[in-house]
Amino acid sequence: MTHHYAVEITLTRPASHAELDRARRRVALAANADRTRLMTLQSGKGPGRALHRLRQRLGTSLPIDVLSTHYPDRDGQVLLNVALTPCADRAIRQAAAASGRRPRDVLHERITAGLARDQSRRRQRLESQLQRLLDHHTAEEVLACAATHLLPRRSPR
Repeated sequence: MTHHYAVEITLTRPASHAELDRARRRVALAANADRTRLMTLQSGKGPGRALHRLRQRLGTSLPIDVLSTHYPDRDGQVLLNVALTPCADRAIRQAAAASGRRPRDVLHERITAGLARDQSRRRQRLESQLQRLLDHHTAEEVLACAATHLLPRRSPR
């Protein structure tokens, strides 16, 4: 049975209007304001087939970095479709052969490790900036200021 899957397309750079027009002749697309992320629906027997099919349909009409399913599956996983450079592909395959694993498992491990490193760096940067604020302001002042920016603003009645 064929289903439709919401697919997010992340681009390596903003797409030009001409590139978007060309791609829209093949696939219905919605673009964000800066034209670096697109959304579409793609049919397929499974999410992997839908991503593969979309990559084939779009070909080289857009500077695609990653295709991903927009909604997690039953296991909470988002499926990625990444086109690797020949050099990166060779390195992944060599690492997989050396460890006796599948290339996609090695790629999964490296992506997961990279995301964890990025999240750790972001957390450290946030904590550092917060500490600098607390050097000059009380915790109450920082919290009150943050709350005014994070809570939805109420319109006067």
